[in-house]
Amino acid sequence: MQLLQIERRTGLTREDFIENYLKPKRPVVFTDLSKDWPATTRWTFEYFKKEYGHLDVPIVGPDYHKPGPTYMKSQITMKFGDYLDLIQKGPTEYRIFLWNIFDHARELINDVSNPTICDGWVDKYPFMFFGGAGAVTNLHYDIDCSNVFHTHFWTRKHIVLFDQQQNHLLYQHPYTVQSHVNPLQPDYKKYPALEKAVGHETILQHGETLFIPAMWWHYIVYVDGGYSISLRSRDSVLTQAKGLWNIARHFAIDKGMNTLWGPRWKQWKEEQSIRRAREAMKAA
Repeated sequence: MQLLQIERRTGLTREDFIENYLKPKRPVVFTDLSKDWPATTRWTFEYFKKEYGHLDVPIVGPDYHKPGPTYMKSQITMKFGDYLDLIQKGPTEYRIFLWNIFDHARELINDVSNPTICDGWVDKYPFMFFGGAGAVTNLHYDIDCSNVFHTHFWTRKHIVLFDQQQNHLLYQHPYTVQSHVNPLQPDYKKYPALEKAVGHETILQHGETLFIPAMWWHYIVYVDGGYSISLRSRDSVLTQAKGLWNIARHFAIDKGMNTLWGPRWKQWKEEQSIRRAREAMKAA
């Protein structure tokens, strides 16, 4: 597997971004896209604990993808302040995933703003993500197929991306937008097609924003305990339609079969992903 460094840009103009990154679907790290946000100075661990530590937050752990009726559901609730203490103390696998903090603290919306770098912003879902050192977000692409502008605060995140041309090499589970391979520690014996994959990587630091083009795969490791926010913009009508199909099959097929079959469904998906990759390798 080859992992290329993602380009980093300071002072990127709207015209340059649209022509050279948005349209051709090329990832880029903005070093200064959030420089005028109050959030980059105000949203400290101490501030969140003092002002919002009383909130109950849904926690996901290493069993998030465990097959069965609890598949991809949060099973733990903690006080926000207690969770922040947890991720400051050291490594933990527990994460807050896809949390809209603005539903509980509307005033925080004034601390971030949609950049003028492009149009078509999805204002309803500015999700936040929190994790402890070593926590992992499995390889996937976003189910709604939006463009993502992912800004990190205070610490570091290691992010690996793959475009859709790599699909046949990534062992995608059918009826999902997920893969269970680890691109940072690839098991070539079990997943030989990974050797031919070409991806992109970066270490995202405080105040930096990674542009993840629509339908690009991403694998995320929290180098340190920290948190991020994702702003989203719409892609083409066709891509939005693919997002609706993804959502429909996830709830109607994947979650339904997990409830009915549990581990047998996961095993079938894994077997199918291996078979498809093997066939793609033969055809190449």
